[in-house]
Amino acid sequence: MNFKRFDGATVRLLALMLVGSLTAACTSATTPTEFGKAAPDGNIVQVGQKSGNIRVVATLPPPDSAAQGEVRLSPSDVIEVDVFQVDDLDRTAKIGGGGFITMPLIGRVKAAGLTTDQLAQRIAAAYGRNYLQNPQVTVFVKESAGQKITVDGEVNKPGVYDVNAQSTLSTSISFAGGLSKVSDPTKVYVFRQIGNERQVANVSLTDIRQGKRNDIRIYGGDVIVVYSSSSRVAMQNLKDTLGVARGVRGVIPF
Repeated sequence: MNFKRFDGATVRLLALMLVGSLTAACTSATTPTEFGKAAPDGNIVQVGQKSGNIRVVATLPPPDSAAQGEVRLSPSDVIEVDVFQVDDLDRTAKIGGGGFITMPLIGRVKAAGLTTDQLAQRIAAAYGRNYLQNPQVTVFVKESAGQKITVDGEVNKPGVYDVNAQSTLSTSISFAGGLSKVSDPTKVYVFRQIGNERQVANVSLTDIRQGKRNDIRIYGGDVIVVYSSSSRVAMQNLKDTLGVARGVRGVIPF
């Protein structure tokens, strides 16, 4: 896997190039507040700003899948199928690009788009029609392509990591080896796909550590970027960051 790190030097260079152009655009455009005004801390990205389908928000809502309360299987997920008391039918299978798995006797079974319970019921019904009486089938997710996040920027080990129902921003940063020496813990940005829109929120790890705000839940598909203490964050920087990460497996492109 080729994974390009969006390092502090790149952030600073882009910031120097882009802040001036964005400021000039805001001065001459018919909608001068499109990108907002620089805050006292020097940051240009402000809540409510939008560029393309990326919008800055104060608080990220849960992704659509979480709101529905169900995580559905997707291609590249690795699952374990257990048929009670029929060990020869047990399988560990990877869901193919077409969304199918192959099971003994019954052949191909559509898995993508279903919950684990729905897939278990489908497999049990197929075995029950011709081979077993009242089969009991259980499906477990061993590896989920949809439950991966990208952590990039000023962390010690940028990369792609697995998450679960207990994952938070703090634990995700820990997966990535913690913050680098030049990071700014107040400039942590979390990107998330909400419907057809990519949303991003600035979350301060300093506030979390000091108990000023609660840690936030991290979901599969999220992209976390930590900026350096010397960077001024502009909207274009955020778009460029996602451009680096969007080809990584498990990340939803914007």
